Amino acid sequence: MFLLVLGGVLAAMHFFVWTRLVKDTTRPGRARWILSGIVVALAVVLIATLALRGVVPPEIAWPGYLWFALVAYLFLVLLVLEPVRWVLRRRIRRRPAPEVPPRAEPDAVNRRLFLARASAVAAGAVSVGVVGVGAATALGPPNVLHVPVRLRRLDPALSGFRIAVVSDIHLGPLAGRAHTERIVRMINETSPDLVAIVGDLVDGTVAELGPAAEPLRDLHSREGAFFVTGNHEYFVDDPASWLRELERLGVQPLRNENTVIRRGGAAFDLAGVNDVAGASRADPPDFDKALSGRNPARPTVLLAHQPVQVSAAAKRGVDLQLSGHTHGGQMWPFHYAVRAVQPSLAGLSAVGDTQLYVSRGAGFWGPPVRVGAPPDISVISLEQLG
Repeated sequence: MFLLVLGGVLAAMHFFVWTRLVKDTTRPGRARWILSGIVVALAVVLIATLALRGVVPPEIAWPGYLWFALVAYLFLVLLVLEPVRWVLRRRIRRRPAPEVPPRAEPDAVNRRLFLARASAVAAGAVSVGVVGVGAATALGPPNVLHVPVRLRRLDPALSGFRIAVVSDIHLGPLAGRAHTERIVRMINETSPDLVAIVGDLVDGTVAELGPAAEPLRDLHSREGAFFVTGNHEYFVDDPASWLRELERLGVQPLRNENTVIRRGGAAFDLAGVNDVAGASRADPPDFDKALSGRNPARPTVLLAHQPVQVSAAAKRGVDLQLSGHTHGGQMWPFHYAVRAVQPSLAGLSAVGDTQLYVSRGAGFWGPPVRVGAPPDISVISLEQLG
């Protein structure tokens, strides 16, 4: 059903873009046929990229995903221009047509053609510019954000404890080993006390992406690196294979469980729950299990991939939840759709007495484009409240 809906939406977008950029800007003939063929070919590449994800080579995936972003912005910009175009076309119709000799083309037709071509050029320039800047943002280094968070019951000895939070790395056909190496280097440069990888590390199997994840063994932190599953970890046939691989690389999965982080005589509880997508693979989130055995005298920090999981965390007295998943919307204006289903798009917020921090993620999914949502690695500094 999802593929049918997505296919219908893509077909409608391509038809509208073809109508405005090809049909309206050309006369019947060779040029129209060539441009129509290009649009159809790009649509086929896009469909192959989406339908055969993980199978198509990068040489096809790159143009497929870039066209996905470009056709989306062409569609949006052309929609914005549509009222202007409609008004101008009505003015052209109202002008009295001059008498013309046989075989001469009426001025109204020339004016409509000029208007269509001007709109196409404007839409193309804006869309290419937006996608170009968005691609440079997505493929560039993540921002390093330093975020102080005040917690109740935090022992003064733990004040200044730093947690490097990274999410949504999305290793796959477009982001490989070099992507991981840069993220690991940037995390290590912050000298964190602990590293938290909050899901959506990979888009493929260990056999396909094991070498790309290998640099994670070089993460350095005083208390180690921890991981919780995201929804994309359940898109492979054997999700547990990645948990085993991460353990081999020195990253500890928290699979509906918790551990105590100590500094001298001070401590806090670090817990992790599976992603909600795990329910489809007999591996659902279990908050009661993940939070069992906590000491109520000390704070609890929970790793949970999706911000929406904060409602269950708040009911159980969690002090801070660290999440990702949203990508900060990744491509404006799709921020609004994400915000409609998640309690937070990015940054620090609160649900009851539980604070929620959402990272925009260090990678991208689908189009290698970020518009209005730069990638980040967040360094959370725990501070004493009061």
